[in-house]
Amino acid sequence: MLEIVLQSLSSLLTPEHLIYLMLGVVLGLIIGVFPGLGGIAGLSLLLPFLYGMDEESALATLVGLVAVIPTSATFTSILMGIPGSSSSQATVLDGFPLAKQGQASRALGAAFSASLFGGILGAIILTFFVQIARPVILVFGSAELFMLAIFGLSMVGALSGKSLVKGMLSCGFGLIVGCIGAAPATGEFRMVYGVDYLFDGLPLVVIALAIFALPEISDLSRKGSSISQKAELGKGLYRGLKDLLQHKWLALRCSGLGTLIGAIPGMGGSVVDWIAYGHGVQSTRDKSNFGKGDIRGVIAPESANNAKEGGALVPTLLFGIPGSGSMAVFLGGMVLIGIEAGPSMVTSDINLTYTIIWSLAIANILGAGLAILLAKPMAQLTSIRFNLLTPFMIMVISFAAYQATRDMMDLWVLLIFGLIGIYMKRFGWSRPAFLIGFVLSQQAESYLNMAVQFYGWEMFLRPGVVIIILISLVSMYYSRKGAVDENSEHSGKKLKANYRFRPQLMFMVLLIVIALVSIFDSLKQSFLGGIFPLIIAGAMVPAGLWVFYFLLKRDPDQGVVFDSEQLDESPGGSVYSVVIWIGIYYLASQLFGFLIATLLFFVAFLALRAKTSILQTLTLTGVAVGVLLLFNYFLNLYMPEGYLFNLNFF
Repeated sequence: MLEIVLQSLSSLLTPEHLIYLMLGVVLGLIIGVFPGLGGIAGLSLLLPFLYGMDEESALATLVGLVAVIPTSATFTSILMGIPGSSSSQATVLDGFPLAKQGQASRALGAAFSASLFGGILGAIILTFFVQIARPVILVFGSAELFMLAIFGLSMVGALSGKSLVKGMLSCGFGLIVGCIGAAPATGEFRMVYGVDYLFDGLPLVVIALAIFALPEISDLSRKGSSISQKAELGKGLYRGLKDLLQHKWLALRCSGLGTLIGAIPGMGGSVVDWIAYGHGVQSTRDKSNFGKGDIRGVIAPESANNAKEGGALVPTLLFGIPGSGSMAVFLGGMVLIGIEAGPSMVTSDINLTYTIIWSLAIANILGAGLAILLAKPMAQLTSIRFNLLTPFMIMVISFAAYQATRDMMDLWVLLIFGLIGIYMKRFGWSRPAFLIGFVLSQQAESYLNMAVQFYGWEMFLRPGVVIIILISLVSMYYSRKGAVDENSEHSGKKLKANYRFRPQLMFMVLLIVIALVSIFDSLKQSFLGGIFPLIIAGAMVPAGLWVFYFLLKRDPDQGVVFDSEQLDESPGGSVYSVVIWIGIYYLASQLFGFLIATLLFFVAFLALRAKTSILQTLTLTGVAVGVLLLFNYFLNLYMPEGYLFNLNFF
């Protein structure tokens, strides 16, 4: 085995292999910085260029791109509070508060060091694990995979804030939204009401950007200041590296967790960072700083999400079963260059397997090195007046969201759920819990249906299922010993004496109505098509009524009553102003097309809201339009054309 590993290392350290690996790394960094694109879009854009390339060069470029997208996605998660990809969502919880405290460089240093650590450790684990991986993976049947989804949902307890019931309701809301579209078992359409866009369900990219990005943009824009209130950017990258060394055992555990979960087909990509973050919270004695800017909340998910990419290679190479969405495209790239995944990858082609694994490790080193070099200049963004960044951020997330299905409805769903995200943040409803529910909804339902059909209800007696149930119960117990509160920055502040409680009641009524609509819709479906959302919604209604009762009592000590707009020190300005600007922007996009709408939006926003000079306005608008055209041309990405454009008015 050692001889094969050394032979693979010698072949990948050739100048040609390293050049193409570096090319993939650079492309991955560029694409990963753009929120919402991620590995699937990046690899899809690369595939046409693989034709004509030799096997070694094409493989190096593919691996280089796959390895660093989770690393580069960290930039926007920490600096802007916008999840760069589905694997960097949890990083926002503590990374962005650190940036607001003026410690952006430290957070980035810790994140990139943890990513490097996780990527290399994942490669080391895989080097030894790949020989025994096949029987281990086959142990996980549909029953065990269902319980792993439940284990992921158990992290909700750690992310529920002051009220566990509101956290569970947020998760239930996410599960119901995840049920929109075709039922996994029967193909029946649920809660679509004749809207074609809903037939395939709501895209994760759109929902994640809406729930996390728009509320932060709205909140920072109304304050008008920069993201960081401090002139300096913290003690920098070196301190971030010291943080990793100080919490090396946490990084070690989360890297192993990321590799293991990544190796299970369909489980890794969107949930591994939440599981790692939850583990970081549960395994720490002092949990008081999580959600406020705890560096451990950056190290845990970042070490796991890079290790996850290595784990996802196992089912992809050994079974030809993609471990994640990006691995599905990676598998297509392997077919294009003549590599066939399957059992031969651990027998006759084992040297090729090790070449891929260690290419992944070297790509992580190159990617982390480049990212660290970029960290300080990128961190300067947090010191720029936010109203100058606002139109760029709105343009970027809108453009990224549109790539999900390339339908104008992507933008309207982004706006609608962005408004829901604003209300959830305002009233203390856990947005991470909602997103965990949304991400795991389809997986939990699919594996439950299969498990019941294969094993009946005896599935819960299977040894693997029993073990995961016990782990989930322990996880939930430790989760509540210091739950992360998104609104911890408001701790100690009191509600106004004459505060208005009607907005909270109306939002609670909205959730109950959504649950009732889901119940009525479920009753129209077949048993397998309707039972999952029926159970979730059926549990939400009494829990929602319980919360409604305590809201009527108006007792803030219960942990249920909260409204950040009704505090003694509430920020000035309207929370809806940015939403109105975005709505006008999308209406203009619908009529004139995205490019013309962007031009008009920038000129209007910068002149009226940011109060910039004519020269500044024209310069920034020109930069924005130029960036859009570059992405449109070189990356073959699309923009909404607009009704008038299609009618040949232009």
